[in-house]
Amino acid sequence: MIHGTGSTVARVGRASEVRSADLEYVVDKCRDELAELAGSRVLITGGAGFLGYYLVQVPLHWNRSCSVGQRICVTVHDNLRRGLPVWLERLGDGDGALSVVRQDTREPLPEDVAGMDWVFHAAGIASPTVYRRHPIATMDANIVGLRNLLDHTVERARARRPLRNMIFFSSSEIYGDPDPGSIPTPETYRGYVSCTGPRSCYDESKRYGEALCVAFVREHEVPVSIVRPFNNYGPGLRLTDGRVIPDFAGDILAERDIVLRSDGTATRTFCYVADAVTGYFKALVRGQPGEPYNIGVDEPEVTVSELAARMQRIGAKLFGYSGEARHEASDDAEYVVDNPGRRCPEMTKSRKELGYSPSIDLDEGLRRSLLWYAGDPSAAA
Repeated sequence: MIHGTGSTVARVGRASEVRSADLEYVVDKCRDELAELAGSRVLITGGAGFLGYYLVQVPLHWNRSCSVGQRICVTVHDNLRRGLPVWLERLGDGDGALSVVRQDTREPLPEDVAGMDWVFHAAGIASPTVYRRHPIATMDANIVGLRNLLDHTVERARARRPLRNMIFFSSSEIYGDPDPGSIPTPETYRGYVSCTGPRSCYDESKRYGEALCVAFVREHEVPVSIVRPFNNYGPGLRLTDGRVIPDFAGDILAERDIVLRSDGTATRTFCYVADAVTGYFKALVRGQPGEPYNIGVDEPEVTVSELAARMQRIGAKLFGYSGEARHEASDDAEYVVDNPGRRCPEMTKSRKELGYSPSIDLDEGLRRSLLWYAGDPSAAA
């Protein structure tokens, strides 16, 4: 267990403990998958973002305990719109195992892609506050960048230098607002999604991206699998992202009341990022062509109000937080438009086909997240 904090120095130390514990956890859970990646090159598009935080660091952590010939080399492609993140700069060149390339996914691919064996395609705009401001850029990132990579996989196959596999990061948002009979929601559910609402730029472009992947599998037999993240949270997700957990964390760390911008009745399951990343590495190695996989947890399903209460209690224990949770209507009239009432994945397929078994419970994940937010400069960057 990771214990509470006091001084600034202690907070930095606890954040470092969280990161180290998470990396050890993922490496241990994905030992077979990382062994399969040993000696290869992995491309992570959007690698400077939230999920890139651990997708990049896990292979480098693996490298510390393996022989030189078994090292995994990681290349990050990112437009670095916000600059080079503190955590990525801190990693340096990983003894030659890490390279970072400023690359917009919508632009033609650079030559280094030809040397990659595996691809995590995580580039895109996932923050609701951002993608609603930039709907066209959001759609372009989800569609044009994916098409560039899929065309590349076809070229590689024709040249007899095929990729081992590529993962397209879709979203649980492709399900829209499922009917009650489809919760927990299986991968076979076709969705109930608005194609014209304020979230449609994200939801529909992810749905199109999945259709594009399946079309390329059927027509060209390319190796690409699909993952659908369900409310992943934790280290790497910036306080300014606009999602509920970093919003509440920011309130706690600022010692102000936790503010709910809705009535708090919507329910979600929340998957801590270390568990989510184990699912992504397993999908990369074990995922089947054209197949989608839910990556999340199926319990507990909690209301947003209950989430606030949990974070309030954990904040009090860690930092002596004394604020209350209160409701305050958003100035944004479309803040909750098309926001699903429930979100909970059916996990049978991922458990059976990927060997996915998340085990970090919600309170522990929230505790680790708050410790990381309190002590890591990357959180506010």
